[in-house]
Amino acid sequence: MSRQPIFTGACTAIVTPFSDSGAINYDAFGRLIDEQIQRGIDAICVCGTTGESATMSIREHVAAVEFCVKRVNHRVKVIAGAGSNDTSAAVYLSQHAQDSGADALLHVTPYYNKATQAGLIKHYEYIADRVELPIILYNVPSRTGVSFTAETYKVLSQNPKINGVKEASGNFSLLAHTRYLCSDDFYVWSGNDDQVVPMMALGAKGVISVASNLVPEVMVKMSHLCLENNFEAASKIQIDYMDLIDALFIEVNPIPIKAAMNLAGYQAGGLRLPLCDISDSHLDTLKAAMARMKLLP
Repeated sequence: MSRQPIFTGACTAIVTPFSDSGAINYDAFGRLIDEQIQRGIDAICVCGTTGESATMSIREHVAAVEFCVKRVNHRVKVIAGAGSNDTSAAVYLSQHAQDSGADALLHVTPYYNKATQAGLIKHYEYIADRVELPIILYNVPSRTGVSFTAETYKVLSQNPKINGVKEASGNFSLLAHTRYLCSDDFYVWSGNDDQVVPMMALGAKGVISVASNLVPEVMVKMSHLCLENNFEAASKIQIDYMDLIDALFIEVNPIPIKAAMNLAGYQAGGLRLPLCDISDSHLDTLKAAMARMKLLP
């Protein structure tokens, strides 16, 4: 039996709201989760890059995943970020996410260590042997310093627990080679909001999105039009929203999306160091982009 994709369409890589004291603001978090589901999102990814997992303690990370799973309550799929550059820590986070009732795991490539391709294969096979949940690989070499090759994807795609990859390399040749080498049930999702339509034209199943924190309906509509093979209409949305998407990445994610959420009236709260508030000039650019799309209250 072939694998089914964890989700198709748009998954929000949800922000983690923090209170003034810097703790996770669970009241605001619950409201954000509910609103995302009400506005039609297909899945939620908790404790990813956008959720600032890099500055969460293990205890906070586990608690945030557990809270999200309970709050979602099977209304959509929950994908739990569980990646680490320490394989044993990645297993620990994965097992906790599984115990919490998450539907799938998102595993970024080990960062800083810069593993070889052989090391990447060993890392993911070691994790897959110790969990039952499906795993989505996450390739974001601009952050991690390491990229998968299509040949490595081919090896990993043969593991039944590895469902596919969130591709955020921006490398369309890698995507095309991956689609050529791997079976059709090794799924790809866009990890870049500015590349959803071209990636889906090459067979991606949707997007794990930052922008959908702010405009979930837009990312859902764009991705669903692609799933219906209406690339002309989807392309128009992609192009119309390029200015906003650019503004949401004018500084490193999630600095701009948190600023945008706060501007739009959501309680996203601040950031944890070493991330800091968006600069005044970039804030002006972000406000202008939001105003053009009528996203300011």
